[in-house]
Amino acid sequence: MTGAKKEVAMQARRNHTLKVIKGAKPGVAGRAAQRRMVPRQLPRPVEPIEELLKRLDEEPVEDPAEFADPAGDDDPADPDGPPEEDTAATPRTAAPAATRSAATKSTTAKPTTAKPTPATSATTAPLRRRRSLVVLLVAVLVAAVAAAGVTGHRWYVDRATDQARQAALAAAKQASVNFVSISAASVDRDIQRITAEATGDFRDEFTRGQSQVRAAVVENKVDSHGTVLRAGLVSGDRRRAVVLVAVDATVKNVKAPQGRPSHYRIQLDLVHDGDSGRWLVSRLQFVG
Repeated sequence: MTGAKKEVAMQARRNHTLKVIKGAKPGVAGRAAQRRMVPRQLPRPVEPIEELLKRLDEEPVEDPAEFADPAGDDDPADPDGPPEEDTAATPRTAAPAATRSAATKSTTAKPTTAKPTPATSATTAPLRRRRSLVVLLVAVLVAAVAAAGVTGHRWYVDRATDQARQAALAAAKQASVNFVSISAASVDRDIQRITAEATGDFRDEFTRGQSQVRAAVVENKVDSHGTVLRAGLVSGDRRRAVVLVAVDATVKNVKAPQGRPSHYRIQLDLVHDGDSGRWLVSRLQFVG
């Protein structure tokens, strides 16, 4: 009988052994205690013993050398021996190897030409600052030109207005002298000179009364010459002006052949004639 058959027979004999149950009731005094024998129900075998023995006889005997550790390690059953390797750790260790392989392939691949990358913010910042500075300078330049234009225009207007006022003042002085300076010897020329410097209402009025003026000058043998003492601009711009003129005159006539002094204050309203560029008297009146 082989070792396997002996083991099966011994197991069968053990299964039929009766066990003593502790805690049985004691016997009568003076009598030895009786032990209660309780039969133990054995587990039903999976298959008949005869079939099991037959199958064990037919199976090949296992070679104990197949279970020997080829590396000479200690018995796996030894608790102090090295722990068994966790087969689940194998994929984790294999993954980095695959990654390294892919990295190696990627490094050995054919190099590609790198495309030019756009300028970084560090390089574009100075360019933006320069552009901002240029825009600021252009804005300042435009503002300066505009201010210069406005200032220049204002200066031109002020200068033109001042020149117009001076011209109006000079024309008022000359018109006042011509109006009080008249002589019987040159009456027609004097009247013509006054008419040439008049316009508007004053020209119409003087033209209507120039025949009476001529007759009075000739009849009284008038000879008058005037000079301007003072003149002042009341108001004026490049088109209109109002001027006050103080005039002294020496008048000779039949009653005063030696001459007598006369003093006149004349207010003249003048307008600028665009065609001739001259200042003409539109109104003349004695004041004060």
